[in-house]
Amino acid sequence: MLSHVIPPVRGYTKCSNSLVRHPRLCSDAKILVLYVQGLPACDRDKALSEHARSLLMTGRAYQRAKAELLAHGYVHERRERIAGGRWRTVQVMSNEPLTADQAARLYAGAPADGYAVVGAGRAGRVGRTGHAGQVGHAGHAGRTASGAWSAPSARFPTVGEPTGRSVGGQLPADEDLGEDTSHPPTEAEAGEEAEGDAAASESVPGSASVPVPVPGSGAAQDSAAAAPSGSAEVLAAERVLLSLRHERRELLLGVREARTLAGLAAEWLRRGVSPGDLRAALTRGLPKDGVRSALGFLAHRLVEKLPAPPAEQPEPVPPPPPPSPLALIACAGPGEEHMFRANVPWATTCGPCHREEQRAYWEDMRARTEAAPEPLPWRERFAAEGAEAGTGPGPDVGG
Repeated sequence: MLSHVIPPVRGYTKCSNSLVRHPRLCSDAKILVLYVQGLPACDRDKALSEHARSLLMTGRAYQRAKAELLAHGYVHERRERIAGGRWRTVQVMSNEPLTADQAARLYAGAPADGYAVVGAGRAGRVGRTGHAGQVGHAGHAGRTASGAWSAPSARFPTVGEPTGRSVGGQLPADEDLGEDTSHPPTEAEAGEEAEGDAAASESVPGSASVPVPVPGSGAAQDSAAAAPSGSAEVLAAERVLLSLRHERRELLLGVREARTLAGLAAEWLRRGVSPGDLRAALTRGLPKDGVRSALGFLAHRLVEKLPAPPAEQPEPVPPPPPPSPLALIACAGPGEEHMFRANVPWATTCGPCHREEQRAYWEDMRARTEAAPEPLPWRERFAAEGAEAGTGPGPDVGG
């Protein structure tokens, strides 16, 4: 077979022969890896299924390609909990097979073993999807192995064989993959921890909390100082402040710093703000150049964005007292003397006696109606009235 190859000058993607000639990867899986690797960082903010849909890949073909990439270490997935009690799936794709430990270190963003974070590298986070749909939180954390191999010797040609590629290294000091921090501590645990920290601060000289001077704090600081340090609002506010580092790393607070601001944050909770809304108000709209001091920035925002106190509800007007019942009076009806309470001032008989009177009255009216003679027809009545008047009967109008 004759082969004619023209090396491209621009607009190409580097790919290792081990991926192109992989015997257990289908063509869809290989094309998907090359497609994602060739995308710029701004276009990787999608889930892997969105990239497959851009390649007009059907659902069954995508599922097969994804299963092969997962089986051979080119794609790794991890579920994590985010704010609001929701979960999302983080997908990490690489053009080299990675172990689970290497993928976890790459996800943590810890450069080690001569690897440096660059704009276009060998591996990247493809996308994250949540329960409510695909969320555009995908980033690009590629690496280039500039120092992973041994340095070339002074002889020409270079002596020695390249070493194997390695990814990851030492984890950050505050990252523990084995600990599940998705659930905040309970109030009992928070109280025990607060007591232990208080005892430790008493044993260390000069460990008293220093108030943060914030201009214009006024009534907010007064109400925060008047609030007891062990109240439920203060404990909840302290947990919110300590959890801000999960949203933005630059808002990391120490335990003493969180307790310093807990009184100001508790005032938000007393004014009807939920812990989730408080967390959102403190983490949204951060400065573009970053936060220099998390303590000063949060103290200023807690005072400047403090919501207005809820309007006082007017006291409900009590309903008017029920009217007093009428006095007992003697019934004027027949029979033995008895008393009744009239519902109207003009009543003189009780209910049973009044009904008997009405019945007797209408019986008498019906007897009178039946005993009355039958009325005369109008012609005869007209003639009789004319005779009584002395005019005689009028003309026969009937013809």
